[in-house]
Amino acid sequence: MKQNTFIILLCFAILSCNAQKNFSSTNNQTRLTQSNSPKLVVGIVVDQMRYDYLTRFDSKFGEGGFKRMMREGFNCKNNHFNYVPTYTGPGHASVFTGTTPKYHGVISNNWYSKTEKKVVYCAGDENVKSIGTESDAGKMSPHRMLTTSFADENKLFTQMRGKTIGIAIKDRGAILPAGHTADAAYWFYGKDEGHFITSSFYRNDLPKWVNQFNDSDTAESYFKVWDTHYDIKSYTESGSDDNNFEGGFKGKEKATFPYDLAKLKDKNGGFDILKATAYGNSLTTEFAIASVKGEALGKDSTTDILTLSYSSTDYVGHNFGVNSKEVEDTYVRLDKDLERFFEFLDTEVGVGEYTVFLTADHGATDVPGFLKEKKIPINYFNSKKFNYHIEKSLIKLFGNKYLISSNSNQQIFLNHELIKKLNISPKVVKQSIIDVIQSFPGIDNVYSSEQIFSEIDDHFIKLIRNGFNKNLSGDIVYTMMPNWVYYRKGSTHGRRFNQHTHVPLILFGDGIKRGSISRETDVIDIAPTIASVLGISSPNATTGKVIFEAIDD
Repeated sequence: MKQNTFIILLCFAILSCNAQKNFSSTNNQTRLTQSNSPKLVVGIVVDQMRYDYLTRFDSKFGEGGFKRMMREGFNCKNNHFNYVPTYTGPGHASVFTGTTPKYHGVISNNWYSKTEKKVVYCAGDENVKSIGTESDAGKMSPHRMLTTSFADENKLFTQMRGKTIGIAIKDRGAILPAGHTADAAYWFYGKDEGHFITSSFYRNDLPKWVNQFNDSDTAESYFKVWDTHYDIKSYTESGSDDNNFEGGFKGKEKATFPYDLAKLKDKNGGFDILKATAYGNSLTTEFAIASVKGEALGKDSTTDILTLSYSSTDYVGHNFGVNSKEVEDTYVRLDKDLERFFEFLDTEVGVGEYTVFLTADHGATDVPGFLKEKKIPINYFNSKKFNYHIEKSLIKLFGNKYLISSNSNQQIFLNHELIKKLNISPKVVKQSIIDVIQSFPGIDNVYSSEQIFSEIDDHFIKLIRNGFNKNLSGDIVYTMMPNWVYYRKGSTHGRRFNQHTHVPLILFGDGIKRGSISRETDVIDIAPTIASVLGISSPNATTGKVIFEAIDD
């Protein structure tokens, strides 16, 4: 009996030792995995960058910027937005939350709020104060974004020890990627100040390093001549510099190189002129370098996040168009800025110690006038005539033109209170408006909110569905035919077609393989992929999938 008891106790002791050994091994492996995470993740969004800029301007790029990312990292060649509208606010939110406007709630840059009965801005927040300026330009926060970003998840995982800093020229480009828990987001306020500012949502004053940057002459130093980096005759990847398709700057008769920014600034918003030049990206890079130093990002074993949005590419694209010399030079110079930034990170954080991804918030279409000149079918959509057509029809049908509260982002918001007061069937009003819109030249399809969520298996319906939030979006959505556009000089975006949805996605650095894929990926796949590299939870409403081919296990 005693012998049996001894054997039982001996077996128990052996099992306990093995369990303790396994537990210890598991803990060590957990610590090893966490300590092997990159010290810094840099999420770069290039505003309005089409995928084909990578291939079109390839001969002008050096070896240390875009080409380094593709050579040392992983290139997703068929990366798309899987929703519409393709705008800056929704784009940044979708990249960093891993889901679409259907869930994160940033349905446009501006939209009509059904509860507030007014148009709201995606980052606007009257409940916070401006920090760094006396203007209202700092009254911003991510409060309209309804989900977490991967930066938020990294904060939660590290018990708030990992830092998050968001930087951009545009406020929304800094705020939405950084998420709700960021240490700060900084954006550029131009006019007569030329400072990077923030919001009391994050902090009550500017840190010393930001004040030092603002007090330096860095922004002022870019009031110089903007000419092409290389001989303009070598810019054969773009069209003629002198044409009728570009906006240009006030005070200069033609939109042609060179541009004397010191002479032009007074007629073009002071420091604001820098936003619409290649130098806006250089200024952003300077500030990003200062932030890594000032915040000691990537200096310990806890992963920090830097979100970096290059906004000037969008301003230049809108002003001059995708086929312009100005766009080409902006990307040539951005390539140099990226090379300089990566070399800085190599020294400051360490080669192989950081992870970077680069993508865009949307693409862009060719300038309508340019396409028309090249005999590509284009018709101009007249929004004033369109709105008048709807109002006239409503008066004829119901004797009242105010049955619509708002028409924005190609969505119709019905005035439900008035419809109820007039004792009219909402169903009848909705169908009548759909019929009226469908009869206008240039309109492709018109959908009720019920049809959007139907089982129709159509590519474009899916894009609309992913961008439609049932609590925030309108009652009716309409689309324009592919060859119908709003008249403008320069390029635009926002629609559901390939030029608007196809954007780059390159990942490189710690945890990323070398290679490429041509299968379709979505921008919402970025956040869960980075979360997988970090070994943390994906953002709480993620609908994207991990791009497993890119991860170095």
